[in-house]
Amino acid sequence: MELDAVNVWMMVAAGLVLLMTPGVAFFYGGMTRITSSINMMMMVFSAMAMGGLVWVLFGYGLSSGDSVLGIVGNPLSQIGLADAVANEPEALISIGYGSTFAMIAIALIAGAVADRAKFSTWLVFAGLWVTLVYCPLAFMVWGDGLLSESGVIGSAFGPAIDFAGGTVVHINAGISALVLVVVMGRRARYSTPHKPHNIPITVLGAALLWFGWFGFNGGAASTIEQAGLIWVNTLAAPAAGMITWIATERIRATRPSSIGSVSGAIAGLVAITPACANVEPYAAIIIGIAAGAGAVLAVEAKNRLRYDDALDVVGVHLVAGVIGTVMIGLFAVPSADSAAGLFHGGGLGLLVSQIVATVVALIYAGVVTLVIALVLRKAMGLRIDPRDELAGIDAFEHAEQAYSFR
Repeated sequence: MELDAVNVWMMVAAGLVLLMTPGVAFFYGGMTRITSSINMMMMVFSAMAMGGLVWVLFGYGLSSGDSVLGIVGNPLSQIGLADAVANEPEALISIGYGSTFAMIAIALIAGAVADRAKFSTWLVFAGLWVTLVYCPLAFMVWGDGLLSESGVIGSAFGPAIDFAGGTVVHINAGISALVLVVVMGRRARYSTPHKPHNIPITVLGAALLWFGWFGFNGGAASTIEQAGLIWVNTLAAPAAGMITWIATERIRATRPSSIGSVSGAIAGLVAITPACANVEPYAAIIIGIAAGAGAVLAVEAKNRLRYDDALDVVGVHLVAGVIGTVMIGLFAVPSADSAAGLFHGGGLGLLVSQIVATVVALIYAGVVTLVIALVLRKAMGLRIDPRDELAGIDAFEHAEQAYSFR
């Protein structure tokens, strides 16, 4: 079979999404304390490796095989992708593209537990989470699972729209991060203000993420018109999110911060992810504004509620992911493949579908992650000793330091 332009674009898009996970490593690595930077980047890169292995060994089957109770695909259908290689080799490009979503989803969780997570336990958690949380939810939304048009929930409430991963990646990772933070507990230095040790590295990571997001959202575009809409929306929403965060800081008589600015952009990207192919650019701007404002409020709420989400994964990914997923029900334009939102004459049907999908994702990911975390806390321990944490997790877990001046 001859390689065509569509397949070439998907290969390029897969490379862009793959680059996003190192972007996460830079984004998080710069925001940590100087004694935790190596560990954070190692957590992200090791999650990337674990996600890729699980996907190739059996994860793709879990997310796309014959339905098992509408929750997961048959893992035996694609052991080591042997069946795909033998019978549908033309699908390997899209299979590889899908793997990059599994990689970044687990990597996002790492930022919430900075400074304290036991590295060996993290590796086991990453493998279990991709297997038991990410792949089943991907099957429910994008396969023939519960939330699909033929699924029990999808047929009852209507199928939800999630073009590129609002529920499967961002809500999933965000609620899982919150659960893991609560189970793991606060850092030994929680009362000491956390200051990023290398802001330029974080800004570089944000730049890589925004760049890669055009592949993240646009890799599955099927027409020129759809690709163009996705590109513009992936530009507009993060721009609106960034300006909203800057404006919020100015209104509150504080100086605009670079960390806040790039966090606003990421929040806008998260929110437009599920909606990128289904809303017009003006709606993408509104969604970006809502996500930027929502993320700011969520970060402030974190401090009041005193849960130790070290790098604001919950605010930026969970809250913005929920905002973007639900707002599709308001702004979605009618198409041959999906219903219209409330403001385009579609009534409340799609809005209800989006809310139901959001609730299902929150409950499923939250409960399964809680079980995984509790089992691993009992079997292996989730965190290092507080004394080693105070001395620096880089030295304890990796016998390395980020910077050497000798």
